Amino acid sequence: MNQQAARRPGSAAWALVITSVAGFMAALDNLVVTTALPSIRKDLGGALSDLEWTVNAYTLTFAVLLMFGAALGDRFGRRKLFLTGLTIFTGASAAAALAPTITTLIAFRAVQGVGAAIMMPLTLTLLTAAVPAERRGMAFGIWGAVNGLAIASGPLIGGGLTEHISWQWIFWLNVPLGVALIPLARLRLNESTAPNARLDARGTVLISLGLFGIVYALVNATSKGWTSTPVLSGLIGGVILVAAFIRHGATAEHPMLPMRLFRSRGFSAINAASMLMFTGMFGSIFLLSQFLQNVVGYGPTEAGLRMLPWTGMPMIVAPIAGYLSDRIGGRPVVAAGLALQAIGLGWFALILSPDVSYLSQLPALIISGTGMALFVAPATNLVMSSVRSSEQGIASGANNALREVGGALGVAVLGSIFSAQGGYESATSFVDGLTPALWVGSAVLLAATVAALLIPRRAHSAQAPTTDTPRTLQPTA
Repeated sequence: MNQQAARRPGSAAWALVITSVAGFMAALDNLVVTTALPSIRKDLGGALSDLEWTVNAYTLTFAVLLMFGAALGDRFGRRKLFLTGLTIFTGASAAAALAPTITTLIAFRAVQGVGAAIMMPLTLTLLTAAVPAERRGMAFGIWGAVNGLAIASGPLIGGGLTEHISWQWIFWLNVPLGVALIPLARLRLNESTAPNARLDARGTVLISLGLFGIVYALVNATSKGWTSTPVLSGLIGGVILVAAFIRHGATAEHPMLPMRLFRSRGFSAINAASMLMFTGMFGSIFLLSQFLQNVVGYGPTEAGLRMLPWTGMPMIVAPIAGYLSDRIGGRPVVAAGLALQAIGLGWFALILSPDVSYLSQLPALIISGTGMALFVAPATNLVMSSVRSSEQGIASGANNALREVGGALGVAVLGSIFSAQGGYESATSFVDGLTPALWVGSAVLLAATVAALLIPRRAHSAQAPTTDTPRTLQPTA
């Protein structure tokens, strides 16, 4: 059991506000940069690979350190580490806003990811400690809705701030929120720890360096060449380190990600589907948001608004997805959602041209957004039901980390295809690169559909629920 301080009066309401706002900040920074990329490129320069790293530096450090951040909180105090992560995130946001070069911006985006990886997984743990069991469902629903709003509004907020003030304000926005939350969290949140919590420093180093090597190679393959020493070294070294991490997870006594979880067909299939889904989705949004500005000619705000039928659809369809999942099971709902996303990207690839109208794009946006909405909530339930109750915390953390890794790989892979087939030289060149990238994204989502169909028809947890506080956050879109 977890050691918790007695709840202060009103602590549940304060915990919900503090953790929801912190989660909003971390989730927002996944996609808020996408509509600002053309403006960042204009001000700071840089090649496509630099723009990719502006996104990936955050998602990659966030992904690979997420479970380690949760373990740090369990070991040294969740409120203490939440404050540490929040302080790092806020400071790195200010530094990113002041960055004089694209290289400096990328560096501080990586530091932002470190802060988010410490802060974000502790939001639900702290919320669970503050809210009585009979009220947690409502609290988690509000927390999830706020995080969903961050994902949906990311491109719009980024576009609006970039166009009407400057792109630096997508980072300055975090500073007053962080400064306000730090004293509130210190005063209003209770401290708690997990007895006998252990840190897996070796596993963290192996997976961090391994994924960095792979993503580095993919991002730089076009500019440096697939057979160049840096690219080959990154690929080979990264694969070796990831393999060592898998072996470590299978043999170590207390690994950050126990490989025995993947013996469950349901757990393996839904995690493969999740990673592939985010690979196709993030990579496509990264390129399409630039297409709307660089080729079609929309301003950043207009581009963000026109992405809302995709990014905002989960806010409308998610309740329907939850209802369908309860009635017919999560497997067919998740598979249908992935198939719709594949169709949406294929639609885009078929209609794209330098002078394509927004009306022609709208069906693809709606289909893709509906597919994403059908996926998110049922996928979370499938992850939780595929493992024992005592393992649900680490299972949810692993799923969220794999989604973030998928997002980083999607930006790298689809960006590499784009730069190999086209570029920024003209509208025609941009479309020449974007079209094959979207076809690959569609194929990745079809593969995710196949993985979803491998999930057992009805997945049930083998153990009765426990009262253990989850160690990490529930996956979000």
